[in-house]
Amino acid sequence: MTAEGSRELDDAMLTVMSAGASADVVSDYLIAHSTPADDVLRDLAAETLQRFPDAAGMQVSPDEAALITMLVRLVGARTAVEVGVFTGYSGLCIARALQPGGRLLACDVSEEWTSVARRYWERAGVADRIDLRIGPALDTLRTLAPDPVVDIAFVDADKTGYPLYVQHLYPRMRANGVVLLDNTLRGGHVLEPRSDDDRAIAGLNDALVRDPRWETVLLPLADGLTMLRKR
Repeated sequence: MTAEGSRELDDAMLTVMSAGASADVVSDYLIAHSTPADDVLRDLAAETLQRFPDAAGMQVSPDEAALITMLVRLVGARTAVEVGVFTGYSGLCIARALQPGGRLLACDVSEEWTSVARRYWERAGVADRIDLRIGPALDTLRTLAPDPVVDIAFVDADKTGYPLYVQHLYPRMRANGVVLLDNTLRGGHVLEPRSDDDRAIAGLNDALVRDPRWETVLLPLADGLTMLRKR
């Protein structure tokens, strides 16, 4: 498609949305046309909302989870890292998609949240694939040998920490390894940052697109998902 054709398509999509399709309606349509969550994931989402209503928005959306699962499978991942576990939805998806014998290193600071994750990982039969580390993720990453063995990493944690997470993941990613960064649109506030989190992500977005070490794509999925491929 030519650049002109791409702009015309974008304009057409905006026209459809302005004609009455709200963001929520479009999101529901996307979820309905992606591989659905199974009973384990649905129950996990429901318990997360019931137990942690003020924090439940940190959980990845079903369509984003479906994409993460597919990407893990597409890269044939055997070694994965997750920074920010919450109640374990995304970690469960990653662990399920790993190649036989694959391992996920999952980092979080909360025993309370991850106690829920552990139960659902057991129920899904993936607990033996996951090494959960409780403590600052940066400390965990720093202890890892700087060997390029990680196939895929997913970061969904404190936003001001993203630049350092990317920095410490880089030498540990294999060539063509993929890093996924969640919430890189910040509800649109990357355009006019209002908080330290907004400014950290906006600055990182600007830096990554200029960084020759990474191939970068920022997808308008959920609250923004950046895909990085190590060149």
